[in-house]
Amino acid sequence: MTKKTYTTRTPRGLLLACLSVLLFASSCGISRGRGATSDDPREPLKREFRAAWLPTIFRSEYAGLARQEARGLLTRRIELLRQTGCNVLIFQVRAEGDAWYPSELEPWSRYLTGRQGEAPDPSWDPLGLVINECHARGIEVHAWINPYRGAANADQPLDAKHPARRYPELFVRYGKQLVMDPGHPQSVRYITSVVRDLVKRYEVDAIHYDDYFYPYPKDGAPFDDEATFRRFGLPAGYQPDERAQWRRDNVDRLIAETRRAILETKPWVRFGVSPFGIYRNSSNDPKGSKTSGLQNYDDLYADVLRWKDKGWVDYIIPQIYWNIGHPVADYWELVSWWGQHLQHSPTQLYIGQHTQRTMDAGQLEEKLTLSRHFAQGNAWWPAENILRNYRGIGDSLLRVYQRYPALLPEYKGALGRTKAPKPVGELLEDSNEDGHMLLWIDRHDDADPEQAYYYAVYRFAEGERIDLRNPRHLMGISTKTYYTLPPARPGTSYTYVVTAINRFWQESKPTKITIRY
Repeated sequence: MTKKTYTTRTPRGLLLACLSVLLFASSCGISRGRGATSDDPREPLKREFRAAWLPTIFRSEYAGLARQEARGLLTRRIELLRQTGCNVLIFQVRAEGDAWYPSELEPWSRYLTGRQGEAPDPSWDPLGLVINECHARGIEVHAWINPYRGAANADQPLDAKHPARRYPELFVRYGKQLVMDPGHPQSVRYITSVVRDLVKRYEVDAIHYDDYFYPYPKDGAPFDDEATFRRFGLPAGYQPDERAQWRRDNVDRLIAETRRAILETKPWVRFGVSPFGIYRNSSNDPKGSKTSGLQNYDDLYADVLRWKDKGWVDYIIPQIYWNIGHPVADYWELVSWWGQHLQHSPTQLYIGQHTQRTMDAGQLEEKLTLSRHFAQGNAWWPAENILRNYRGIGDSLLRVYQRYPALLPEYKGALGRTKAPKPVGELLEDSNEDGHMLLWIDRHDDADPEQAYYYAVYRFAEGERIDLRNPRHLMGISTKTYYTLPPARPGTSYTYVVTAINRFWQESKPTKITIRY
Protein backbone atom coordinates (compact mmCIF):
# COMPACT_ATOMS: atom_id res chain seq x y z
CA MET A 1 0.00 0.00 0.00
CA THR A 2 1.11 3.58 -0.58
CA LYS A 3 2.74 5.21 2.42
CA LYS A 4 3.50 8.87 1.63
CA THR A 5 3.22 11.05 4.73
CA TYR A 6 1.24 14.28 4.88
CA THR A 7 -0.42 16.01 7.82
CA THR A 8 -2.85 18.93 7.75
CA ARG A 9 -4.87 20.41 10.61
CA THR A 10 -8.01 22.46 10.21
CA PRO A 11 -10.26 23.77 13.02
CA ARG A 12 -13.00 21.22 13.76
CA GLY A 13 -15.84 23.73 13.77
CA LEU A 14 -14.85 25.09 10.37
CA LEU A 15 -14.64 21.59 8.94
CA LEU A 16 -18.12 20.66 10.14
CA ALA A 17 -19.59 23.88 8.78
CA CYS A 18 -17.93 23.38 5.41
CA LEU A 19 -19.09 19.78 5.27
CA SER A 20 -22.66 20.86 5.84
CA VAL A 21 -22.45 23.30 2.93
CA LEU A 22 -20.88 20.72 0.65
CA LEU A 23 -23.37 17.98 1.42
CA PHE A 24 -26.37 20.32 1.05
CA ALA A 25 -25.08 21.66 -2.26
CA SER A 26 -24.35 18.21 -3.65
CA SER A 27 -27.47 16.44 -2.43
CA CYS A 28 -29.32 17.00 -5.70
CA GLY A 29 -26.70 15.26 -7.81
CA ILE A 30 -25.27 12.52 -5.59
CA SER A 31 -27.24 9.91 -3.70
CA ARG A 32 -26.14 9.27 -0.15
CA GLY A 33 -23.82 6.31 -0.43
CA ARG A 34 -26.28 4.66 -2.85
CA GLY A 35 -28.37 3.34 0.01
CA ALA A 36 -27.38 5.30 3.09
CA THR A 37 -30.27 6.96 4.91
CA SER A 38 -28.20 9.47 6.87
CA ASP A 39 -24.90 11.27 6.38
CA ASP A 40 -24.28 11.14 10.12
CA PRO A 41 -21.70 8.35 10.60
CA ARG A 42 -22.90 7.89 14.20
CA GLU A 43 -26.25 6.66 12.88
CA PRO A 44 -25.95 2.93 12.18
CA LEU A 45 -26.66 1.45 8.76
CA LYS A 46 -27.98 -2.04 8.21
CA ARG A 47 -25.69 -2.45 5.21
CA GLU A 48 -22.18 -1.07 5.08
CA PHE A 49 -18.82 -2.31 3.82
CA ARG A 50 -16.34 -2.21 6.73
CA ALA A 51 -13.01 -3.70 5.76
CA ALA A 52 -9.53 -3.79 7.23
CA TRP A 53 -6.33 -4.55 5.34
CA LEU A 54 -4.22 -7.12 7.21
CA PRO A 55 -0.78 -7.10 5.54
CA THR A 56 1.77 -9.87 5.84
CA ILE A 57 4.74 -8.37 4.01
CA PHE A 58 7.41 -6.95 6.37
CA ARG A 59 5.53 -8.52 9.32
CA SER A 60 7.97 -10.73 11.18
CA GLU A 61 5.88 -11.59 14.25
CA TYR A 62 4.49 -14.83 12.77
CA ALA A 63 7.85 -16.39 11.91
CA GLY A 64 8.91 -16.55 15.55
CA LEU A 65 5.79 -18.38 16.69
CA ALA A 66 4.93 -22.05 16.95
CA ARG A 67 1.93 -23.24 14.95
CA GLN A 68 -0.61 -22.91 17.75
CA GLU A 69 0.74 -19.49 18.72
CA ALA A 70 0.50 -18.21 15.14
CA ARG A 71 -3.00 -19.64 14.76
CA GLY A 72 -3.98 -18.04 18.04
CA LEU A 73 -2.59 -14.67 16.99
CA LEU A 74 -4.55 -14.65 13.73
CA THR A 75 -7.73 -15.80 15.49
CA ARG A 76 -7.45 -13.10 18.15
CA ARG A 77 -6.92 -10.45 15.50
CA ILE A 78 -9.97 -11.59 13.58
CA GLU A 79 -12.11 -11.60 16.73
CA LEU A 80 -10.99 -8.12 17.71
CA LEU A 81 -11.79 -6.81 14.24
CA ARG A 82 -15.25 -8.37 14.56
CA GLN A 83 -15.73 -6.66 17.89
CA THR A 84 -14.89 -3.31 16.31
CA GLY A 85 -17.57 -3.91 13.67
CA CYS A 86 -15.48 -4.95 10.66
CA ASN A 87 -17.20 -7.33 8.24
CA VAL A 88 -14.47 -7.79 5.61
CA LEU A 89 -10.86 -8.88 6.07
CA ILE A 90 -8.56 -8.05 3.17
CA PHE A 91 -5.84 -10.60 3.91
CA GLN A 92 -2.52 -10.44 2.06
CA VAL A 93 -1.88 -13.93 0.72
CA ARG A 94 0.63 -13.15 -2.04
CA ALA A 95 2.98 -10.22 -1.44
CA GLU A 96 6.03 -11.03 -3.56
CA GLY A 97 5.48 -14.12 -5.69
CA ASP A 98 4.95 -16.20 -2.55
CA ALA A 99 2.03 -17.73 -0.67
CA TRP A 100 0.34 -17.82 2.73
CA TYR A 101 -1.26 -21.12 1.81
CA PRO A 102 0.06 -24.43 0.45
CA SER A 103 0.67 -23.86 -3.26
CA GLU A 104 2.06 -26.00 -6.05
CA LEU A 105 2.83 -22.82 -7.97
CA GLU A 106 4.72 -20.61 -5.51
CA PRO A 107 6.87 -20.90 -2.37
CA TRP A 108 5.80 -20.28 1.20
CA SER A 109 6.30 -16.70 2.36
CA ARG A 110 9.43 -15.84 4.31
CA TYR A 111 7.22 -13.78 6.63
CA LEU A 112 5.40 -16.90 7.79
CA THR A 113 8.33 -19.23 8.49
CA GLY A 114 11.43 -16.99 8.36
CA ARG A 115 12.74 -18.44 5.12
CA GLN A 116 11.08 -18.33 1.72
CA GLY A 117 9.99 -21.77 0.56
CA GLU A 118 10.22 -23.32 4.01
CA ALA A 119 6.90 -24.95 4.90
CA PRO A 120 5.48 -24.51 8.39
CA ASP A 121 6.34 -27.43 10.64
CA PRO A 122 4.02 -28.85 11.86
CA SER A 123 2.04 -28.14 8.71
CA TRP A 124 -0.93 -25.78 8.76
CA ASP A 125 -2.83 -23.57 6.33
CA PRO A 126 -3.04 -19.87 7.35
CA LEU A 127 -5.51 -18.92 4.62
CA GLY A 128 -7.75 -21.88 5.43
CA LEU A 129 -7.74 -20.86 9.10
CA VAL A 130 -8.54 -17.23 8.26
CA ILE A 131 -11.47 -18.23 6.05
CA ASN A 132 -12.95 -20.55 8.67
CA GLU A 133 -12.56 -18.08 11.52
CA CYS A 134 -13.87 -15.14 9.50
CA HIS A 135 -16.90 -16.86 8.01
CA ALA A 136 -17.90 -18.18 11.42
CA ARG A 137 -18.07 -14.53 12.50
CA GLY A 138 -19.93 -13.24 9.44
CA ILE A 139 -16.76 -11.68 7.98
CA GLU A 140 -15.87 -11.95 4.30
CA VAL A 141 -12.30 -12.82 3.24
CA HIS A 142 -10.85 -10.97 0.27
CA ALA A 143 -7.62 -12.61 -0.83
CA TRP A 144 -5.20 -9.75 -1.38
CA ILE A 145 -2.68 -10.34 -4.15
CA ASN A 146 0.13 -8.13 -5.36
CA PRO A 147 0.18 -9.23 -8.99
CA TYR A 148 3.50 -7.89 -10.30
CA ARG A 149 5.91 -7.60 -7.38
CA GLY A 150 8.42 -10.45 -7.33
CA ALA A 151 10.57 -9.19 -4.47
CA ALA A 152 10.60 -6.03 -2.41
CA ASN A 153 14.37 -6.52 -2.10
CA ALA A 154 15.87 -8.00 -5.26
CA ASP A 155 19.02 -8.94 -3.35
CA GLN A 156 17.14 -11.34 -1.05
CA PRO A 157 17.67 -15.03 -1.94
CA LEU A 158 14.74 -16.55 -3.80
CA ASP A 159 13.49 -20.09 -3.42
CA ALA A 160 13.87 -22.38 -6.42
CA LYS A 161 10.08 -22.47 -6.70
CA HIS A 162 9.80 -18.68 -7.00
CA PRO A 163 8.52 -17.53 -10.41
CA ALA A 164 11.58 -15.30 -10.94
CA ARG A 165 13.78 -18.38 -10.63
CA ARG A 166 11.61 -20.44 -12.96
CA TYR A 167 10.77 -17.68 -15.46
CA PRO A 168 13.54 -15.05 -15.19
CA GLU A 169 12.61 -13.63 -18.59
CA LEU A 170 9.40 -12.26 -17.05
CA PHE A 171 11.11 -10.05 -14.46
CA VAL A 172 12.77 -6.63 -14.44
CA ARG A 173 14.85 -5.08 -11.69
CA TYR A 174 13.61 -1.61 -10.80
CA GLY A 175 15.55 0.10 -8.04
CA LYS A 176 15.68 -2.42 -5.21
CA GLN A 177 12.60 -4.27 -6.43
CA LEU A 178 12.13 -7.25 -8.69
CA VAL A 179 9.02 -6.64 -10.79
CA MET A 180 7.18 -8.87 -13.23
CA ASP A 181 7.10 -7.15 -16.63
CA PRO A 182 3.45 -6.37 -17.47
CA GLY A 183 4.36 -6.18 -21.17
CA HIS A 184 5.24 -9.85 -21.46
CA PRO A 185 2.13 -11.83 -22.43
CA GLN A 186 3.21 -14.73 -20.24
CA SER A 187 2.93 -12.49 -17.18
CA VAL A 188 -0.86 -12.32 -17.49
CA ARG A 189 -1.09 -16.06 -18.04
CA TYR A 190 1.00 -16.75 -14.99
CA ILE A 191 -0.83 -14.36 -12.64
CA THR A 192 -4.24 -15.62 -13.71
CA SER A 193 -3.10 -19.21 -13.12
CA VAL A 194 -2.41 -18.21 -9.50
CA VAL A 195 -5.86 -16.62 -9.27
CA ARG A 196 -7.58 -19.69 -10.72
CA ASP A 197 -5.81 -21.94 -8.25
CA LEU A 198 -6.77 -19.75 -5.30
CA VAL A 199 -10.41 -19.40 -6.28
CA LYS A 200 -10.80 -23.07 -7.12
CA ARG A 201 -9.36 -24.40 -3.85
CA TYR A 202 -10.57 -21.83 -1.32
CA GLU A 203 -13.89 -20.31 -0.32
CA VAL A 204 -12.59 -16.76 -0.70
CA ASP A 205 -15.24 -14.11 -1.22
CA ALA A 206 -13.15 -11.88 -3.48
CA ILE A 207 -9.79 -11.45 -5.16
CA HIS A 208 -8.25 -8.09 -4.30
CA TYR A 209 -5.45 -6.25 -6.13
CA ASP A 210 -3.71 -3.30 -4.50
CA ASP A 211 -2.20 -0.18 -6.08
CA TYR A 212 1.06 -1.63 -7.40
CA PHE A 213 0.77 -1.99 -11.17
CA TYR A 214 3.69 -0.51 -13.08
CA PRO A 215 6.03 0.48 -10.23
CA TYR A 216 5.84 3.88 -8.58
CA PRO A 217 8.40 6.14 -10.31
CA LYS A 218 11.66 6.17 -8.35
CA ASP A 219 14.01 9.15 -8.71
CA GLY A 220 13.09 9.56 -12.37
CA ALA A 221 14.53 6.16 -13.26
CA PRO A 222 12.90 4.59 -16.34
CA PHE A 223 11.29 1.16 -16.19
CA ASP A 224 13.38 -1.06 -18.41
CA ASP A 225 10.85 -2.62 -20.77
CA GLU A 226 12.57 -1.57 -24.00
CA ALA A 227 13.22 -5.15 -25.10
CA THR A 228 9.67 -6.21 -24.29
CA PHE A 229 8.21 -3.26 -26.18
CA ARG A 230 10.28 -4.07 -29.25
CA ARG A 231 9.38 -7.75 -29.06
CA PHE A 232 5.67 -7.46 -28.33
CA GLY A 233 4.56 -3.82 -28.62
CA LEU A 234 5.90 -2.74 -32.00
CA PRO A 235 4.80 -5.94 -33.84
CA ALA A 236 1.30 -5.43 -32.39
CA GLY A 237 1.06 -2.06 -34.16
CA TYR A 238 2.06 0.39 -31.41
CA GLN A 239 4.19 3.30 -32.59
CA PRO A 240 7.46 4.20 -30.81
CA ASP A 241 5.75 7.15 -29.11
CA GLU A 242 2.81 5.02 -27.90
CA ARG A 243 4.55 3.11 -25.14
CA ALA A 244 2.40 4.73 -22.45
CA GLN A 245 -0.78 3.49 -24.12
CA TRP A 246 0.79 0.06 -24.63
CA ARG A 247 1.53 -0.09 -20.91
CA ARG A 248 -2.05 0.85 -20.03
CA ASP A 249 -3.32 -1.82 -22.39
CA ASN A 250 -1.07 -4.37 -20.71
CA VAL A 251 -2.58 -3.61 -17.31
CA ASP A 252 -6.06 -3.59 -18.85
CA ARG A 253 -5.39 -7.08 -20.15
CA LEU A 254 -4.42 -8.28 -16.69
CA ILE A 255 -7.62 -6.87 -15.17
CA ALA A 256 -9.85 -8.29 -17.93
CA GLU A 257 -8.22 -11.72 -17.83
CA THR A 258 -8.38 -11.85 -14.03
CA ARG A 259 -12.08 -11.17 -14.31
CA ARG A 260 -12.40 -13.94 -16.87
CA ALA A 261 -10.46 -16.41 -14.71
CA ILE A 262 -12.78 -15.77 -11.77
CA LEU A 263 -15.93 -16.05 -13.88
CA GLU A 264 -14.79 -19.36 -15.32
CA THR A 265 -14.00 -20.78 -11.87
CA LYS A 266 -16.52 -19.43 -9.34
CA PRO A 267 -18.51 -16.59 -10.91
CA TRP A 268 -19.92 -15.43 -7.58
CA VAL A 269 -16.44 -14.51 -6.30
CA ARG A 270 -15.93 -10.78 -6.61
CA PHE A 271 -12.95 -8.87 -7.97
CA GLY A 272 -11.88 -5.58 -6.40
CA VAL A 273 -9.00 -3.14 -6.75
CA SER A 274 -7.65 -0.50 -4.36
CA PRO A 275 -5.90 1.99 -6.66
CA PHE A 276 -3.85 5.02 -5.75
CA GLY A 277 -6.22 7.83 -4.76
CA ILE A 278 -5.75 10.12 -7.78
CA TYR A 279 -6.97 9.00 -11.21
CA ARG A 280 -5.76 12.10 -13.10
CA ASN A 281 -5.17 15.74 -12.23
CA SER A 282 -7.45 18.27 -13.90
CA SER A 283 -4.35 19.97 -15.34
CA ASN A 284 -3.91 16.90 -17.56
CA ASP A 285 -7.54 15.96 -18.07
CA PRO A 286 -10.63 18.20 -17.70
CA LYS A 287 -12.50 15.34 -16.01
CA GLY A 288 -9.68 14.82 -13.51
CA SER A 289 -9.69 15.93 -9.89
CA LYS A 290 -8.45 19.28 -8.63
CA THR A 291 -5.24 17.76 -7.37
CA SER A 292 -1.58 17.91 -8.34
CA GLY A 293 -0.13 14.56 -7.30
CA LEU A 294 1.01 11.32 -8.87
CA GLN A 295 -1.60 9.81 -11.19
CA ASN A 296 -2.90 6.30 -11.81
CA TYR A 297 -3.41 6.86 -15.52
CA ASP A 298 -0.14 8.60 -16.36
CA ASP A 299 2.35 7.23 -13.81
CA LEU A 300 1.12 3.74 -12.89
CA TYR A 301 -0.62 3.08 -16.23
CA ALA A 302 -3.80 2.03 -14.45
CA ASP A 303 -6.92 3.22 -16.30
CA VAL A 304 -9.25 2.59 -13.36
CA LEU A 305 -12.31 4.28 -14.87
CA ARG A 306 -12.04 2.07 -17.95
CA TRP A 307 -12.18 -1.01 -15.69
CA LYS A 308 -15.34 0.38 -14.15
CA ASP A 309 -16.86 1.20 -17.55
CA LYS A 310 -16.09 -2.28 -18.87
CA GLY A 311 -17.53 -4.00 -15.82
CA TRP A 312 -14.25 -5.76 -15.08
CA VAL A 313 -14.24 -4.95 -11.36
CA ASP A 314 -16.99 -5.31 -8.77
CA TYR A 315 -15.65 -2.67 -6.42
CA ILE A 316 -13.04 0.06 -6.21
CA ILE A 317 -11.38 1.24 -2.99
CA PRO A 318 -9.33 4.33 -3.88
CA GLN A 319 -6.64 4.90 -1.29
CA ILE A 320 -7.58 8.41 -0.22
CA TYR A 321 -4.91 8.59 2.43
CA TRP A 322 -4.57 12.37 2.61
CA ASN A 323 -6.36 14.63 5.04
CA ILE A 324 -9.05 17.25 4.52
CA GLY A 325 -7.32 20.42 3.43
CA HIS A 326 -4.20 18.83 1.97
CA PRO A 327 -2.86 21.26 -0.69
CA VAL A 328 -1.87 18.57 -3.22
CA ALA A 329 -4.55 15.91 -2.74
CA ASP A 330 -7.48 17.01 -0.62
CA TYR A 331 -9.59 14.21 0.89
CA TRP A 332 -12.75 16.24 0.40
CA GLU A 333 -12.04 16.78 -3.31
CA LEU A 334 -11.11 13.15 -3.97
CA VAL A 335 -14.00 11.46 -2.15
CA SER A 336 -16.51 13.63 -4.01
CA TRP A 337 -14.67 13.07 -7.32
CA TRP A 338 -14.78 9.28 -7.02
CA GLY A 339 -18.38 9.43 -5.84
CA GLN A 340 -19.43 11.43 -8.88
CA HIS A 341 -17.68 9.07 -11.31
CA LEU A 342 -19.11 5.89 -9.80
CA GLN A 343 -22.58 7.07 -8.80
CA HIS A 344 -24.40 5.41 -11.72
CA SER A 345 -22.14 2.37 -11.97
CA PRO A 346 -22.78 -1.17 -10.72
CA THR A 347 -19.16 -1.04 -9.52
CA GLN A 348 -19.39 -0.31 -5.81
CA LEU A 349 -17.28 2.43 -4.22
CA TYR A 350 -15.65 2.18 -0.80
CA ILE A 351 -13.12 4.62 0.60
CA GLY A 352 -9.62 3.60 1.66
CA GLN A 353 -8.91 5.33 4.99
CA HIS A 354 -5.46 5.92 6.50
CA THR A 355 -5.98 5.45 10.22
CA GLN A 356 -2.79 7.10 11.50
CA ARG A 357 -3.04 10.29 9.45
CA THR A 358 -6.75 10.57 10.16
CA MET A 359 -6.38 10.19 13.92
CA ASP A 360 -3.31 12.46 14.07
CA ALA A 361 -5.36 15.18 12.38
CA GLY A 362 -8.51 14.57 14.44
CA GLN A 363 -10.61 14.18 11.28
CA LEU A 364 -12.28 10.80 11.76
CA GLU A 365 -15.88 11.99 11.97
CA GLU A 366 -15.53 14.54 9.18
CA LYS A 367 -14.03 11.95 6.86
CA LEU A 368 -16.69 9.39 7.65
CA THR A 369 -19.41 11.96 7.00
CA LEU A 370 -18.08 12.47 3.49
CA SER A 371 -17.61 8.75 2.97
CA ARG A 372 -21.17 8.05 4.10
CA HIS A 373 -22.47 10.58 1.58
CA PHE A 374 -20.56 9.38 -1.48
CA ALA A 375 -19.71 5.70 -0.91
CA GLN A 376 -21.01 2.45 0.53
CA GLY A 377 -18.39 1.92 3.16
CA ASN A 378 -14.73 2.08 4.12
CA ALA A 379 -11.53 0.05 4.30
CA TRP A 380 -9.05 0.76 7.08
CA TRP A 381 -5.29 0.81 6.53
CA PRO A 382 -3.71 -0.94 8.29
CA ALA A 383 -5.58 -3.35 10.54
CA GLU A 384 -2.78 -3.19 13.12
CA ASN A 385 -3.73 0.38 14.04
CA ILE A 386 -7.23 -0.78 14.90
CA LEU A 387 -5.88 -3.77 16.81
CA ARG A 388 -3.58 -1.60 18.94
CA ASN A 389 -6.19 1.15 19.22
CA TYR A 390 -4.00 3.88 17.77
CA ARG A 391 -5.16 7.17 19.30
CA GLY A 392 -8.49 5.55 20.11
CA ILE A 393 -9.43 4.41 16.57
CA GLY A 394 -10.48 0.96 17.83
CA ASP A 395 -12.60 2.45 20.62
CA SER A 396 -14.20 4.92 18.20
CA LEU A 397 -15.27 2.14 15.85
CA LEU A 398 -16.42 -0.13 18.68
CA ARG A 399 -18.44 2.47 20.59
CA VAL A 400 -19.56 4.95 17.95
CA TYR A 401 -19.15 4.34 14.23
CA GLN A 402 -19.36 0.55 13.94
CA ARG A 403 -21.03 -0.37 17.22
CA TYR A 404 -23.74 -2.53 15.60
CA PRO A 405 -23.11 -5.38 13.16
CA ALA A 406 -23.83 -4.65 9.50
CA LEU A 407 -24.64 -6.73 6.45
CA LEU A 408 -22.58 -6.01 3.36
CA PRO A 409 -24.19 -4.07 0.51
CA GLU A 410 -26.14 -6.38 -1.77
CA TYR A 411 -24.75 -7.01 -5.23
CA LYS A 412 -26.11 -8.86 -8.25
CA GLY A 413 -22.92 -10.56 -9.35
CA ALA A 414 -21.98 -11.85 -12.77
CA LEU A 415 -24.52 -14.66 -12.82
CA GLY A 416 -27.26 -12.32 -13.94
CA ARG A 417 -30.44 -11.94 -11.99
CA THR A 418 -30.22 -13.69 -8.63
CA LYS A 419 -32.85 -14.39 -6.01
CA ALA A 420 -32.87 -14.35 -2.24
CA PRO A 421 -32.48 -17.67 -0.41
CA LYS A 422 -35.37 -19.56 1.11
CA PRO A 423 -36.22 -18.76 4.73
CA VAL A 424 -34.64 -20.90 7.42
CA GLY A 425 -36.59 -23.89 8.70
CA GLU A 426 -38.29 -24.15 12.04
CA LEU A 427 -36.55 -22.41 14.94
CA LEU A 428 -35.97 -24.50 18.06
CA GLU A 429 -35.07 -23.58 21.61
CA ASP A 430 -32.71 -25.83 23.54
CA SER A 431 -30.67 -25.83 26.74
CA ASN A 432 -27.59 -28.01 27.01
CA GLU A 433 -24.04 -27.99 28.33
CA ASP A 434 -23.23 -25.20 25.87
CA GLY A 435 -25.96 -22.93 27.23
CA HIS A 436 -29.36 -21.63 26.21
CA MET A 437 -29.48 -22.06 22.43
CA LEU A 438 -31.50 -21.12 19.37
CA LEU A 439 -31.23 -23.76 16.60
CA TRP A 440 -32.42 -24.04 13.00
CA ILE A 441 -32.07 -26.22 9.89
CA ASP A 442 -29.04 -25.67 7.64
CA ARG A 443 -29.64 -25.24 3.90
CA HIS A 444 -25.99 -24.50 3.17
CA ASP A 445 -24.57 -25.64 -0.20
CA ASP A 446 -21.15 -24.33 -1.24
CA ALA A 447 -21.89 -25.06 -4.90
CA ASP A 448 -24.98 -22.82 -5.06
CA PRO A 449 -24.29 -19.16 -4.29
CA GLU A 450 -28.00 -18.33 -4.22
CA GLN A 451 -28.63 -20.61 -1.25
CA ALA A 452 -28.05 -19.69 2.36
CA TYR A 453 -24.47 -19.15 3.42
CA TYR A 454 -24.74 -16.78 6.38
CA TYR A 455 -27.50 -16.34 8.94
CA ALA A 456 -28.51 -13.12 10.68
CA VAL A 457 -30.12 -13.06 14.14
CA TYR A 458 -32.27 -10.16 15.36
CA ARG A 459 -33.83 -9.62 18.80
CA PHE A 460 -36.93 -7.64 19.80
CA ALA A 461 -38.20 -7.01 23.30
CA GLU A 462 -41.79 -7.70 24.19
CA GLY A 463 -44.02 -5.05 22.64
CA GLU A 464 -41.38 -3.80 20.17
CA ARG A 465 -42.37 -3.68 16.51
CA ILE A 466 -40.42 -6.17 14.41
CA ASP A 467 -38.51 -4.02 11.94
CA LEU A 468 -35.54 -5.70 10.30
CA ARG A 469 -34.46 -2.41 8.76
CA ASN A 470 -33.32 -1.17 12.17
CA PRO A 471 -29.71 -2.36 12.64
CA ARG A 472 -29.91 -1.82 16.39
CA HIS A 473 -31.78 -5.12 16.62
CA LEU A 474 -29.17 -7.10 14.66
CA MET A 475 -27.36 -9.34 17.15
CA GLY A 476 -24.94 -11.12 14.87
CA ILE A 477 -24.09 -12.73 11.52
CA SER A 478 -22.52 -16.14 11.15
CA THR A 479 -22.35 -19.34 9.11
CA LYS A 480 -23.35 -21.26 12.25
CA THR A 481 -26.84 -22.76 12.50
CA TYR A 482 -27.21 -21.94 16.17
CA TYR A 483 -27.08 -18.88 18.37
CA THR A 484 -26.26 -18.77 22.06
CA LEU A 485 -28.96 -16.69 23.69
CA PRO A 486 -27.80 -13.84 25.93
CA PRO A 487 -28.92 -13.93 29.58
CA ALA A 488 -32.09 -12.10 30.57
CA ARG A 489 -34.15 -11.52 33.69
CA PRO A 490 -36.60 -14.34 34.54
CA GLY A 491 -40.05 -13.61 33.22
CA THR A 492 -38.91 -11.40 30.33
CA SER A 493 -39.83 -12.28 26.78
CA TYR A 494 -37.99 -11.67 23.48
CA THR A 495 -38.83 -12.43 19.88
CA TYR A 496 -35.87 -13.70 17.89
CA VAL A 497 -35.83 -13.46 14.11
CA VAL A 498 -33.45 -15.42 11.88
CA THR A 499 -32.87 -14.76 8.18
CA ALA A 500 -30.72 -16.57 5.62
CA ILE A 501 -28.19 -14.63 3.52
CA ASN A 502 -26.60 -15.89 0.30
CA ARG A 503 -23.21 -15.12 -1.26
CA PHE A 504 -24.66 -11.99 -2.89
CA TRP A 505 -25.81 -10.73 0.53
CA GLN A 506 -29.44 -11.06 -0.41
CA GLU A 507 -31.58 -11.72 2.65
CA SER A 508 -34.47 -14.17 2.98
CA LYS A 509 -37.83 -13.55 4.55
CA PRO A 510 -37.77 -13.82 8.35
CA THR A 511 -38.49 -16.80 10.57
CA LYS A 512 -39.29 -15.95 14.17
CA ILE A 513 -39.75 -17.48 17.60
CA THR A 514 -40.75 -15.94 20.95
CA ILE A 515 -38.80 -17.10 23.99
CA ARG A 516 -39.74 -16.46 27.60
CA TYR A 517 -36.89 -16.65 30.09
